[in-house]
Formats: sequence, structure tokens, C-alpha cells
Amino acid sequence: MAFKDETLERKTTEEEKKEGCSCCSEEESSRPSASRSFSIQLTPVEETSCCSSNEEAEKDSCCTPASTTEEEEETEAFDAGENAYTFQVEGMDCPSCAATLQKGVSRLAGVQEAKVQYTTGSMQVSTDGTVAPAAIQHTVQRLGYSTQVPAADTGETYNIYGMDCGSCAATVNKHFAQLDGVRDVQVHFTTGKMVIDHQLSRDTVKREVERLGFEAAPVTEEDSSSRQPEASPLRGMTNTIVSGALLLAGIASSLTPAPALISILLYLSVIVVGGYKPAKSAYYAIKSRSLDMNVLMMGAAIGAPLIGEYFEGALVVWLFALGNALQQYSVAKTRKSISHLMDLAPAEAWVKTGDTWVRRPVEEVRIGQTMLIKPGEKIPLDGTIRAGTSMIDQSPITGESLPIDKASGDTVYAGTLNDYGSLEVEVTARPENTTLARIIHLVEEAQEQQAPTQSFVDRFAAIYTPIVFAAAIAVIVVPPAIGFGGWSDWVYRGLALLVVACPCALVISTPVAIVSAIGNAAKQGVLIKGGAFLEAAGTLNALAFDKTGTLTEGKPVVEKVYAADGDADRLLSVASTLEAYSNHPIGRAITAYAGEQKVASREGTNFYAEPGKGVAGTIEGKSYAAGKPEWLKEKGVQIEKYEEEIQQLQNEGMTVVLVGDGESVLGYVGVADKIRPMSSGAVQSLHKNGIRELTVLTGDNEGTAAKIAGQANIDRYMAGLLPEDKAKAVRTLQQEGRRVGMIGDGINDAPALATADIGIAMGGAGADTSMEAADIVLMADNLEKLPYTIRLSRKALRIIKQNIWFAVLIKVAALALIVPDLLTLWMAVLSDTGAALIVVANSLRLFRLRG
Repeated sequence: MAFKDETLERKTTEEEKKEGCSCCSEEESSRPSASRSFSIQLTPVEETSCCSSNEEAEKDSCCTPASTTEEEEETEAFDAGENAYTFQVEGMDCPSCAATLQKGVSRLAGVQEAKVQYTTGSMQVSTDGTVAPAAIQHTVQRLGYSTQVPAADTGETYNIYGMDCGSCAATVNKHFAQLDGVRDVQVHFTTGKMVIDHQLSRDTVKREVERLGFEAAPVTEEDSSSRQPEASPLRGMTNTIVSGALLLAGIASSLTPAPALISILLYLSVIVVGGYKPAKSAYYAIKSRSLDMNVLMMGAAIGAPLIGEYFEGALVVWLFALGNALQQYSVAKTRKSISHLMDLAPAEAWVKTGDTWVRRPVEEVRIGQTMLIKPGEKIPLDGTIRAGTSMIDQSPITGESLPIDKASGDTVYAGTLNDYGSLEVEVTARPENTTLARIIHLVEEAQEQQAPTQSFVDRFAAIYTPIVFAAAIAVIVVPPAIGFGGWSDWVYRGLALLVVACPCALVISTPVAIVSAIGNAAKQGVLIKGGAFLEAAGTLNALAFDKTGTLTEGKPVVEKVYAADGDADRLLSVASTLEAYSNHPIGRAITAYAGEQKVASREGTNFYAEPGKGVAGTIEGKSYAAGKPEWLKEKGVQIEKYEEEIQQLQNEGMTVVLVGDGESVLGYVGVADKIRPMSSGAVQSLHKNGIRELTVLTGDNEGTAAKIAGQANIDRYMAGLLPEDKAKAVRTLQQEGRRVGMIGDGINDAPALATADIGIAMGGAGADTSMEAADIVLMADNLEKLPYTIRLSRKALRIIKQNIWFAVLIKVAALALIVPDLLTLWMAVLSDTGAALIVVANSLRLFRLRG
């Protein structure tokens, strides 16, 4: 039986929201995304200006203004390629100054074209990619101006191909952090991306990445999805195959009477061919003062031949190359976890032009244009149906298992599949602003965020590797130096310890699991905003539900209308006039019912609403209010006569909206909401998953709260709560020792969502506020995916723990085998690359979990 929780006390709080302001003009924001914008302050040196005053500008001189029309034509003709930059110039006195600046910049090597507009104060520069913005800045300074390129406008994102371990990302990060012209850099191993704030040219960035043994491409050079390329088992395998063939030839030669020199040469060839790229990466890692796996492995590979272990050295290199190739392929599969979303939306759309339909790229389709969606086609852009009916498969966005009926006025989303009917859809979003695009952006951001466990592992690895490296050097030098054994034996042991120092399996144990889980969740219509939220969700043991729109359908209907004077139309007219100024579902239900009854609203003034209480205003010179009975009583309305009747209606599950004129009751409207069909099943599934502490939080009356809680099989409820009271209710549950998840709509429940350990918003498809407000977003407008989200989070936590323990135990076992001299170099390599492959394979199991 449900029971009321009376542990709460009301507390009024005031929340202030600050809106940020854009520092970019409309003109700047409309420029192509491929070009970058710089706001440069240019202060002309006095001697170089041909104009000293406005008076001189009016004379017939070099300062005669150029035609605006001509400048506009020049702007249109400018070729803004991928290496184009736009500078905002301040302080030019006349067109001659602009001409001088244009001529000087055009002469700079690498500049293909420069256009300076005096009237707009802007300079556009197109380059061949070999000249950096800083060089352009220097040229401007030589012409007599002072300038500074602001860091905020020089950020770029690159895909980095070939990283198969966290230490690779660390090496790239350290290398770029030491370069001149780089202000900030963040390399994310999990997504294979580098975000860099710099003044380098793109060619320079690519060249520096290639020097480290990887490949780079700015995301603007690729599809709008900026995705990683299709993972191929053969990618990076050429050297591995060739070195493997040479290794087999060396083994075969050693088994024949052929001279030993032949097999030695073949083994050395394996080291050269298979170790070229790792050695190159190791060189730059050392320059960056980074002990990554390339440094450690190549140290062992080079050291082995020096003590006569040619076969061991060759085997180490080949196993390392093979492990890297397989690991790179496996990690690429986790990075592809949201690529199915990127492929969903078609690249072209049928657009109405006059009386004909024309197929155009989605980038050319404007908001407000009409698209034709044929049966069986995917929808290219978000929009509103203007003609036609059909069923839409929204599973890629919301995870819903069944198609949804759609008709005129309904919203459809890019990437969803039209079923049997033709639809005419008015476009409401550009390709980069569709619900699908926002999902992709949020998931990519989430995959780049570090979870607490990952941060701890990274700190541990940063300590572990130098310590074991130092121990390896000590093992190589100290025992033979003091006469305890020969150099060859101890060098071999030290080299094996050097390989064991690589923490690759440990470092990737957490991120690959998190990326896999977040990617799988996105496929099921669940957005998890980051690894920290994934881990936190796995620890929840209590859930609090908003009632309206979460457990219930959120579409209340009017069940009863009572007018004290018998004039129901007058009562509805007043109520609908007041509720027209409310955005609450109950208010919308009353106005809709009044419309159905052909009751017209009235003219009024001074309307205001008190959240969670009601609406008031002046109608035809008289004050009226509609809302909770308690609120009208506070305002002096005599409600005693109706209290018993109101209580009876509330016990039946109705919400009573009382209408009064400041003194007496005009009547009331009884409104009821239905529980969602899936709510009870979702609650039962949560019980089976071990979450038994479930609570309903509602601003509604006790009778309605008790009825809905009972229907949903939830034992506890808290009624009559204002938005700030819901936040206090969550704190009460937390003070009882519970880790609480709050499920709401992401708007009215914002305080409670923010207070909970995890805020979960429902119905995120098409709701920007829900997608931004919560830590986890259920894209479908129901609770069907909530139990799946809990199961996925808990399984991810288990797999992360398994990965960490496995990686640590493998290292401990390898270290233990060094003491009795049982650990060979190839075994040490397998303990690292083999363990890393097992960790990745274990993490990929998260893709098998279904909603």
C-alpha cells in the first residue's frame, strides 16, 4: 500500500538564470564553417596613414571612398577555401590604407589571395595551407600595425588515425604542447580526436602528426559527421605481414645447415621493417619526454640483438606489430559505436520548387521549404508534416520498438524511416541542428569525458611506468656491476622488465568500456552524457519519479465541471481565459476543453502565474484566480463549503482547479491524467534489477498521488510539492543513505534533476531543454528504456572492474616470473598487447546488451 511521506517542510528559494551573450555578429556566424574567423585589433602607425582627419577625407585625394557595391562584388568573388581566414581590421582611415594592407599581405609566400574591405573593416585571406595565421599577423606588423590573434578563434578538431593505446595519445599531446604557436591541446584516445588551439597551418599540424607515426585530418575536410573511417582488418597490416614473412624465413633458415649469418640478417630485417614506425614514434616520444609503449618496446627490441638474442628481438617486434594492428582494429570498432547514427540521414532530399519536386543536397535545403518523403524512404531533415499520413519508425532516435502513427502537424526527425504513406514535410532545422546531429554531438562529447575510474588509472599508470622503468635499468646495471652474475643474463631480465613497464592494457581498461557502453546506449535511444554519469548510474539504489508526463501520459482531460451559479459556460470562459497564460498541462487541458465546448475566452489584463499554485488576472475589470484550493484560500476566497467535495474528488484521483473572484468560489474543474501503459511494467523491471526504493514526487494532491503510485506499484509518494520542494525531497532521500536518480521532463523538474546523483530526462527527442538539463536522456517519451539503462550501467561497471583486475594481475604475474628467470621477452610482449586485446574484447561485450 502506498503511504504519504510527511517529512518535508516548504522552503521558498529563488533561482536566477544568467543568459550569455554572443560576441559574434550575424555576418560572422553566417560564414562557411570551413573558414576560421579572427578578431584582430589593428592600430595604424601615425606615419603610414595618408589621412589624419575627416576633413582630409573629404578632399579630392587618395582618401576618396570606394564604392560599396564594388566591395560587395569583391566579397562575393572571394574564394573562401578550406585554408581561408577572415580577419576583422580596425583603424583603417581610408581605402588607400586598405589597398596597402591588401598588397602587402598578397605578397606573403603561401597567400593565394587577399581582399581588404575598407567599409566593413575586414580582411579575407586565402592560403595554400603552408602559411599560418601568425605569419600573416607578422606581415601586418611589418606594414606598421600592431595586432594580436585571439586564442578563442583558433581552435580546430582533427581525427588522429593509428592510435591504439592511451600512451599514444599522451605522446601526441605532449609533442604538440611543446610546439611554438600551440596554446592548448587535448588528445582523446577514446574518440581518436585532437582538439587544438593554435596558430599553425593545417599542413604543419598534419606533418607533425605524421612525424609521430600517425595520420591526421581536420574534421572539416570530411563529412559533416566527422567520423572515423571504416575499420579494416588490413589497415596497418602491411609491415606486419612482411615482417612476419621475414621472421618465418629466419626460423626456416635456422633449422637448415645454412650459415647462421643468413638467419641473423633475416631477424635484423624483421626488426627494421616491423620496427620502423614504432622506432620513429619512440624517437619523438623521447623528445617529448614521454615513456610510451613505443619507447619501452623498441628499447627491448634493440637491446635483444645487442646481447645476441636476434630471434627474441625479431619476435618482440613482430608480436608488437601484430598486437598493435589487431588492437587498432578492435579499438576502431568501439570508436564506430555511433557511426550508424551518422549514416542514418540521407544526403539528399526531394524539395518543392514552384510546382515541381527537385532532388537537392540537404545542405542546400532552407528552413521553411517543403520536402517530399516517399514510402520506404528515410527522412533527411527534421520537420513538421503538412500533408499526408503514415507510420514512422523512430527506433534509431528513440529506441521505440514499434512505428508511430504520424499525421498533419506532427513532428518527424532526420534519420527515421517512413512506412507506407507519402508525406509533405516543412523543414524546421538545418542538417547541423537536427535532433540526430545534436545526439551525435552529445555522444561524441560524452565519449571524450574521463570517468573517475579512468582518472585514477591514468594517475596510477603515470607513477607505475617510471618506477618499473627505473627498476629495469637498475636490474640491467646493478647486479652485474657488483659481480652478481653476467651482463647478458641481467640485461635480458631488464629488457623483459622494460616491456612489463608498459601499462597499455590498464590504461585502456576503462575508456574502451565507457565508449562501448555509451555507443550501445545511443543505439537504443538513450543518451549518457559521459563516463562519470555512466558509473554513477550503475551505483543507484533509489529512484524518484515526477508524476505528470513521466508516470502518467501528461495529457490530462477534463472529467467534471461544476459552476456554483449553474452557468458552466461562464465558469469555463473565466478559467480558460486565465489558463491561456499558463504552460502547465492542466491549464492546456482546460483551454482545450473550453474550445471543444465552443466557449469563448474573454479579454483580460494583469495576468500572472505562481508556479505550482495557479494563475490570476483581471477580466472585465474584476480580479479572478484559478488554481489549487489551498492557494485560493490564501488569497481570501471562502472555500470551506466545498472542501469535503474537493477531498472526495481528489480521493478519486482528480486534480481540482478551483475558480474564484477574490471573495467567493465560482466553481471548479476536475481534471484527471491516465497512467502510461508502460509505467507499471518498467517499475516491475526495476524491482527485478534490485532497485526497490521508488518514490513519486508530485505537486498534485494527496489523493491523486496515492492513486497513481498505487497503479504504478510504487510504495512511496510525496504530494503537494513545489519545484524547489522536489529538490528538497531528493536531498531527504540522499540523507537516508541512498544514491538517488531523479526522472522527470527536464524542465519543471530542473532543480530536482540537478540535486539528484543522476538526473534522467524523458522524451528528449525534439526537446532541447531535456537534452541539456539532464545527465542521462531517454529519447522516447516513456520509461521503457529506464531498466535497460540501469542494467547497462551496472554491466559497464562490472566490466571496468574485470578489465582493471585482469590487467593488474597479468602485470603482477609477469613481474613474478622475472625473479626465477622464467619470463621471456615474447611472453612479456604478450602480457601487454595480449592483455590489451582481451580487455578490448571484454569491453565489446557491452554492445550485446539489448533494451
